[in-house]
Amino acid sequence: MIELNVKAKIPFLWGKASFEKRNWAAVNLIVGPNGSGKTLLAEQIAEQFNAAGYDINFLRAERHSDDDAAAMRTIRENQDVRQKIEDVLSNMFAKSIRFEEAPGGRLVAIVVNKARGVEYNLKQGECHGLKEILTLLVALYGNPSGKKNCLILDEPELHLHPQFQQFFMNEIRKASADDPKRVFFLITHSPYFIDLNFSEDLLGVVVCHVNRAPTSIDSLSDYDESMFRRFLPRFNTYHKQFFFSDKQIFVEGYTDQQLFTRLLSCVDNKVGSAGTGVIDVGGKDELGVFFKVCSLLGTDGRIITDLDSLFCGKLREEVCSDARTETFLEAQREKQDGFYTMLFTKKELAKKITLEKLIVRLERYLGALGEFLGRAESSGNERIDVLVEKIKYLYSKHDAPENMDTFKTVVLMGATLLRAELSDFLPLPLAASLGQIINLANLIFAAIEQSRVYILRRGCIEHYYTQTKVDYMPVSSKDRIFHSEIEFMLEQNSAKLKKNYEELLVILNKACS
Repeated sequence: MIELNVKAKIPFLWGKASFEKRNWAAVNLIVGPNGSGKTLLAEQIAEQFNAAGYDINFLRAERHSDDDAAAMRTIRENQDVRQKIEDVLSNMFAKSIRFEEAPGGRLVAIVVNKARGVEYNLKQGECHGLKEILTLLVALYGNPSGKKNCLILDEPELHLHPQFQQFFMNEIRKASADDPKRVFFLITHSPYFIDLNFSEDLLGVVVCHVNRAPTSIDSLSDYDESMFRRFLPRFNTYHKQFFFSDKQIFVEGYTDQQLFTRLLSCVDNKVGSAGTGVIDVGGKDELGVFFKVCSLLGTDGRIITDLDSLFCGKLREEVCSDARTETFLEAQREKQDGFYTMLFTKKELAKKITLEKLIVRLERYLGALGEFLGRAESSGNERIDVLVEKIKYLYSKHDAPENMDTFKTVVLMGATLLRAELSDFLPLPLAASLGQIINLANLIFAAIEQSRVYILRRGCIEHYYTQTKVDYMPVSSKDRIFHSEIEFMLEQNSAKLKKNYEELLVILNKACS
């Protein structure tokens, strides 16, 4: 870790705000959307590292002939660099590559294609990618070791195939390990350069935003380090899209991702949805980790999740401690005072009302309601009987199912969907609790939305399908009914999609606002 205080200001982009950072990794990444000031920030970082005694080599995105000439001078003057680049390029392209003098004293790269029995000038006969990797390798290998050196690469991915991007990033890691006095900054739009192997690598990420100052992480708690250590091996190239836009929406699985992606074209706010992508993370607990990463990096991540996320998991933990949620509930305290007196004792009201307390109280109501329904006989009402049958099934399969997130989800879904019918069926105290359950759930949903987390109140994405009727969770035959639904969606125009998926679009419009 390198300690160097850096303070940067770009008033026409960030106003009076400034970017400040003290702790730097050996390899740092400057990421963000176009127009967010990445290169301008890098210039100010370069000035301050230079003032601290670092030699600066800034390879800009607009490569010039001067860059080629400087690279060739280095190759001519440094035999070790020349030999290393010849070896590396020959291995990369399965063609022998050597440098030799041309008429006029110029040094040129010659490509030898042994399979075809031909030789040709690299500059004249090869694609931009080979020329680009040559320039990058000279910048990487051409600095003397043992000196404080700062190499800044603006868009190193230009003209490079993904496998060459990964190769070059590995070479940077090797160079960094071999020479601890070197520091690297990569300004990139490519997920292949988001090379995060260890928790501390996150300290080297600087995220630039449109119209506000960049953000970064200066330190991690022991808990965060442990969490990210388990998470990073599952963090793939597809997931890394959120580093390049504040507008990414995270969902649990591929079915949610496919449906919401299809509906993005129907969002009313075209400005809000521009640049938005929907990323599936592979599970409820992963959503909590992405929420944490976004919070630490200062990116405006949005999450759409199933109703059962309310009752367990990392996401619940993170949302309950989010400052935006806490601020909302503090502002609601006076307005909700009468309602709170119905939920809590005077002793409980004397303390802060948190989201966690509200959820726990909701769980208590749901437990009592679910316990009664689990013992109930046939009601003569088909819709209530379907609910009762599902709850009885959970009791038959599990010990103490009332502690399960699925059980609580099913009971809350039933209370919401069948409030009028259940009011006539339940004993008076439980019937009276239905209003408290629904009001409490609505308050919880509103608080959670302050953190840009949006709950699928019907339970999960399958309950919004139009081609298959799904009653309560868990849902069986998910893959089969998904394909039926997505095929239907692909046949619909925008107007029909808006009509058939109105509730999902309400959620999506909120997420894109």
